[in-house]
Amino acid sequence: MSDYALRIKNISKSFPGVKALDDVSFDIKKGDLHALVGENGAGKSTLIKILSGVYSTDAGSVELHGKKVTVHTPLEAQQLGISVVHQELKLVESLTVKENIFLGRPFKGKFGVNWQKLRDEAVNLLNRLNIVLDPDDLVSNLSVAQKQIVEICKALSYNADVIIMDEPSATLTDKELETLFQILHELKSQGITIIYITHRLEEIFQLADTVTVLRDGKHIDTLPVDQVDKDKLISLMVGRTLGMEYPKRKVEIGEPILEVKNLNRKGYLHDISFTLRRGEILGFAGLVGAGRTELARALFGADKGVTGEVLLNGKPYTPKNVSSAIAQGIGLIPEDRKEQGLVLNMMVKENISMANFQSIKSSRVLMPKKEDALANKFIDTLRIVTPDAERKVQYLSGGNQQKVVIAKWLNAESDILIIDEPTRGIDVGAKSEIYSLMCDLAEKGKAIIMISSDMPELLGVCDRIMVMHDGRITGELMAEEATQEKILEYAIM
Repeated sequence: MSDYALRIKNISKSFPGVKALDDVSFDIKKGDLHALVGENGAGKSTLIKILSGVYSTDAGSVELHGKKVTVHTPLEAQQLGISVVHQELKLVESLTVKENIFLGRPFKGKFGVNWQKLRDEAVNLLNRLNIVLDPDDLVSNLSVAQKQIVEICKALSYNADVIIMDEPSATLTDKELETLFQILHELKSQGITIIYITHRLEEIFQLADTVTVLRDGKHIDTLPVDQVDKDKLISLMVGRTLGMEYPKRKVEIGEPILEVKNLNRKGYLHDISFTLRRGEILGFAGLVGAGRTELARALFGADKGVTGEVLLNGKPYTPKNVSSAIAQGIGLIPEDRKEQGLVLNMMVKENISMANFQSIKSSRVLMPKKEDALANKFIDTLRIVTPDAERKVQYLSGGNQQKVVIAKWLNAESDILIIDEPTRGIDVGAKSEIYSLMCDLAEKGKAIIMISSDMPELLGVCDRIMVMHDGRITGELMAEEATQEKILEYAIM
């Protein structure tokens, strides 16, 4: 038997106008937790889709446990023992845990499905992970972390010995993250090989045995984790030294632009009061469910039942609806940019102009040339990497999609930008660009509310940090006095 679970040999894959993988070769040892990293567009997703039977290769081969295999479909991959736990979980919400685990493969008895056998086998799989979860619960009632466990059990139900995990920690709380790490250690102890894709570099040093770096579709290096540090890993990923992760800036904070007094929304927000000033990046920290996103939606007029006093440029402002917020110069870059911030099957230029059609109109007619010029201006200014303004947004990397959302609100002439989780799912190189962009906007007099679950990010970028817990502001920290410990202390009050 081979010492390697997978050997990837000279794999290439092209799409129209793009070489996604270029002669990629590396090995994955049996029983390793092997991290796969690279910027958006590096080729990680394409490689995973080849291993899981979604794409075929243009050239090259894959060996599984010493035998050359050609995987034609995802089902064939599962039958060979390769399973993927996707970032966007693929479960049927209206079915139970046990039904989802064995979806399409019910145990048959004399009179139809053998429900007791189905339940017993689900319990056995959950026990393998040392997890207590009711197999009769509806998946719709589960947390994201619990749904992830169901996906892992589904993989194990196919006798998977290679499990690919795509950004598994992206939406988990710290407590849920602990559970995930325990499960990964348990799987490793059972001899299962794990390919782990993440943008959170600190997780690699906590979990992985080996790390492979891809860049621009090429294999850059494969190294034992104990032979690499964060700076070297970043340099391998981006092909250059980033320098300082968070940009230094000296900005004179201006006059108040937004004053919030006793803002309430029943069940969600309680007596929220704060002031935002021009040129300021004001951070909002807190655990999941603290009310930060609800606050953003309230200020943007997206939710009803909001009471309290808000002053915008010294004048009363009532966030009645989204249209009035946009008209008053407030823009929201939501946590889920794909679902709420962009229309993915529309072009870059259409997404940029959609919040302010006046910018591309002459009288009552939309002017295509104006739209092209506008889009190209923002593509140049924000360094959006796209072949042209007519590229559909769905084909851009996460960092460039985020820049398109920012361009949309800059085109809408927003003076206040509320940015919810600005770098979630974005690679390290693009993160640095987003931070610099936010600082540039603040220096030009824009005011930014930044909601983030990444405490180093808050500490590195913000002038001031408000901490929320259970819909209330529980603490306020200036940048020079803020620490992770102080933020957490206020967040769990």
